[in-house]
Amino acid sequence: MVESAKPVPPIWCPGCGDFGVLAALKKAALEMKLPPHELVLVGGIGCSGSIHNFLEVNGIHALHGRLLAQAVGVKLANPGLTVVAAGGDGDGYAIGMGHFIHAFKKNASIIYIAMNNETYGLTKGQPSPTSQIGFEGNIERPFDAILTALSIPAPNLIARTFSGDPKAMIAVLGEALRYTREGRGFAFIEDLSPCVTYNDTYKLWREKVLDVSKVDGYDPTDRKAMFRICLETMDSGRIPIGVMHRPKQAAREGLETKLLGEAVGPARCALELEPNLPAYQKLLASLA
Repeated sequence: MVESAKPVPPIWCPGCGDFGVLAALKKAALEMKLPPHELVLVGGIGCSGSIHNFLEVNGIHALHGRLLAQAVGVKLANPGLTVVAAGGDGDGYAIGMGHFIHAFKKNASIIYIAMNNETYGLTKGQPSPTSQIGFEGNIERPFDAILTALSIPAPNLIARTFSGDPKAMIAVLGEALRYTREGRGFAFIEDLSPCVTYNDTYKLWREKVLDVSKVDGYDPTDRKAMFRICLETMDSGRIPIGVMHRPKQAAREGLETKLLGEAVGPARCALELEPNLPAYQKLLASLA
């Protein structure tokens, strides 16, 4: 009998926005009655990357910037699993940027939660790709993940949440869980998750966030309209939050379906020689 490791208490600073993500994910999974053994949490590097240690689910600690590649691998190995990748803005938008961009195009049915605190909190508060000009000497304009996500024409679910609004977070995570479990494709959620130690933005963000569903012309199925709404919201000094893109179609568009069809995936395939012998012989003959 294999005994799994038990969850440990979070190591985050009291008040860290990542607590909100952890609580919302737990609540959303409970509301869906999602069996713990069917959920895989792939953690990245940084404070947020330890999230898989705090829930009694299957979890792995991914390589720096490679959590999306490993999460896609898990999904393709066993499409029956619900896979959630979770990491920070430094992990996802710096060394992991290549995988971040391609995740939208690949469109595997996994959830990616990027906890954005606009700093490298674990390594003591250096500027990250999303840091504002002037923060710790930063002179570069901040990267915006939502605008990037909207620019990629793929049937992805795209949203931004704020750790200071747990009810909205639970609702968005619940939608993302349903979306990926239906095999519809990639769900990206950026959570504004303040670092209370090195970049405490709770008060500022609470004043600046704006739920885009309350903006005239809101239509999450219209990518061009949402791009305009996000840009205009940002130009006004506000931060757009909410569901930014919700594909019209309900078809199973996930990468795992396109590659595997109805197959159970290699992790659940029978590996005995006898039932697979014809396939092995065919493969060997093709190499002759």
